[in-house]
Amino acid sequence: MQKTPPQPPAPPPAEIKRVSSAELMDGKREVEISHGGKVYRLRVTQLNKLILTA
Repeated sequence: MQKTPPQPPAPPPAEIKRVSSAELMDGKREVEISHGGKVYRLRVTQLNKLILTA
């Protein structure tokens, strides 16, 4: 019976850029984000949750 050689460990996932919501919102309750020719709105709710809409 042949043994399969051990596989090398998988490379770590690419680092993901993290941006704080405070930095992104810049003191506002709502911002517009343009992406792919469309404009999206990101807003902070009364319960301090984020909602993204097209």
